[in-house]
Amino acid sequence: MTRKNKETQEGMVDVGKKTITRRVAIASSQIKMTKKAFELLLKEGSPKGNVFETAKVAGIMAAKRTSEIIPMCHPLSLDKVSLSLNTDAQTYSVLVKAEVVCHGKTGVEMEALIATSTAALTIYDMMKWADRGMVISDTQLLYKEGGKSGVYQR
Repeated sequence: MTRKNKETQEGMVDVGKKTITRRVAIASSQIKMTKKAFELLLKEGSPKGNVFETAKVAGIMAAKRTSEIIPMCHPLSLDKVSLSLNTDAQTYSVLVKAEVVCHGKTGVEMEALIATSTAALTIYDMMKWADRGMVISDTQLLYKEGGKSGVYQR
């Protein structure tokens, strides 16, 4: 779609003149399942292996490859990617949080969001034998710092 009388540019943003700063982003996703599937997750896990450790590794791997998944993202050298998975027995859910840090010219929000989404998708993949109706929701940026725009906190 083009706008009348307005030039549009498409492609990656030129970050060449930006200053290198410490960039931090924290994001989360939630995956909800049935009570039975949740109990199986906690008691038996998955026939595919350790659900929580596999989800963490998948999230880390995804963060490192964000620029290969999201077309206009710059490839970044990440200093840190960490994931936490917290279970909630009242809602039969797992809350996935990711923290991503780098020193660069552009932020790491997409890397944190990709990490949490991929970890939640991995939990789905490994537990679908117990519940195909699981719901991944509330994927969101919780915190961001660094760069010209400063701090964002939900």
